[in-house]
Amino acid sequence: MVLEAAMRGLGSPRGPEFVTPPAAAIVPQDLPRKGAPPPKGRLLVTVALVAALTGATAGVAAGAAGAWLSEGAGPAPAALPRAAPAPSAGLSGLSATAARVLPSVVSVETGGGGGSGFVVDGRGHILTNAHVIRGSDRATVVLNDGRRINARVIGEDDDEDLAVLEVDYPRELTPATLGRSGDLAVGDQVLAIGSPLGLSGTVTAGIVSALDREVRLGSVRRTAVQTDASINPGNSGGPLVNARGEVVGVNTAIASGRGGGNIGIGFAIPIDRAAPIAERIIRN
Repeated sequence: MVLEAAMRGLGSPRGPEFVTPPAAAIVPQDLPRKGAPPPKGRLLVTVALVAALTGATAGVAAGAAGAWLSEGAGPAPAALPRAAPAPSAGLSGLSATAARVLPSVVSVETGGGGGSGFVVDGRGHILTNAHVIRGSDRATVVLNDGRRINARVIGEDDDEDLAVLEVDYPRELTPATLGRSGDLAVGDQVLAIGSPLGLSGTVTAGIVSALDREVRLGSVRRTAVQTDASINPGNSGGPLVNARGEVVGVNTAIASGRGGGNIGIGFAIPIDRAAPIAERIIRN
């Protein structure tokens, strides 16, 4: 089955969006234009966060009130037993994978929105989605440690939804290791890293759900890696990495319900296709 695509959104236009059968739509993962009213999905996230914070505040207040009421009423209850600190050791598993890749991932900010990206070489080049920077010739990249660096757009491929940025201080960047999407198998563990909803350095885990899933980007059909790793608006252009920390895809779109959030169906451009396009853009 081919997943159809529509054009709508960030700036004019926003970039490719996918449409699946009724009850779900696949949308590119860029941030909304500044000053625009928040989409329903964003509002729901905000409300949930406020509710969580309000509940936590209430709990703290109740605890403080209980402590005040108990003053002078006898000895305080004994503290609950806790495990002894674990001996320090190097990270392993997915923790080590995330630590290895995070320094290579950046947030991309433009006048109309933003997304994510990752460093592809030692010469200051960053790969992202074309719909993240559409309409802009310059951007600001925010490194994992919070530093901000000016970047310029040196080229883009709208049909493939890929673009390359360049900064003037390549020594500030840490290149990612590119893997081979052709070596992926359904069920492989993967991590999606980026800045969903502006939350930079967010890491989510999942598996490869399908390979060579056919989708339509604008007027062009393309295949993509399908994953259930949580991908949300702002993840666009960030890396999908395997358990060894090698980039195997460029996160681009999700299937979304009416609320606009992740429902466990995300799509990444295979790195075997993205890397040669990035090389061509850099070379030309």
